[in-house]
Amino acid sequence: MSLLDQLSGTLVNVGTVLGGTALGLLIGHRLPERTQRTLLQTLSLVTLFIGLDMAGSLNRVQGGAVPGVILALVSLALGAVLGEALNIEERLERLGDTLKRRFRGGGRFTEGFVAASLLFCIGPMTVVGGLQNGLTGDASTYILKSTLDGIAALALAGAYGIGVGFSAVTVLLLQGGISLAAGALASGLLGGADPDLLKTNPYVLLVTGAGGLTIIGISWNLMLAGLGFEDRRVRVGSLLPALLLAPLALWLATRLSS
Repeated sequence: MSLLDQLSGTLVNVGTVLGGTALGLLIGHRLPERTQRTLLQTLSLVTLFIGLDMAGSLNRVQGGAVPGVILALVSLALGAVLGEALNIEERLERLGDTLKRRFRGGGRFTEGFVAASLLFCIGPMTVVGGLQNGLTGDASTYILKSTLDGIAALALAGAYGIGVGFSAVTVLLLQGGISLAAGALASGLLGGADPDLLKTNPYVLLVTGAGGLTIIGISWNLMLAGLGFEDRRVRVGSLLPALLLAPLALWLATRLSS
């Protein structure tokens, strides 16, 4: 399978993010501020639905006697401590500020870059789609994700500006990396290369559920932005280590219960 086959879904996703951003920049400033806020609130509601749907995966996970929601809680709590110690939120913001200066972005460049990068790259479609595309060349999951991301980019660009478009770099690096490393990830970490089986793997389900809770945080931040209260946002960036800690928490709970 060629490199282009493995990266086909990622490239489509990058294209829809850039296209959605361009369209948002083209028509966003022509919309009244009230309409822009309403669009942002609409996006937050759809994001909330996606987050809740993902979080429901926790009901299908059990680490011995420990339910999935407790494993997710422990992972998020430990992840928050680690994320704050590593200043992940501030590092993301500094990256956005660096890009803003280098490319002379204006307005709310950094907020748009961070919000879009987190929204587009947290979720089961990112992982499962990358494994599917990298292993079989099937880009169907990423194409579906691309449609959602393109619409979201349009709404976000109208509110935040061109910083949203630079999240395409994050999408390219993360999703492309997953696709290229799919064989090793599937056989070494997840116990199989069948994408359908991966969707029911308890480790994937736990990461999906924890990711869903972080996406609910993104939804909250988008709603606050739509209402003009961004100073009360959830520091979602600091929660990202939880997605790495969740599989470890499940492994430990399973071993301790056996």
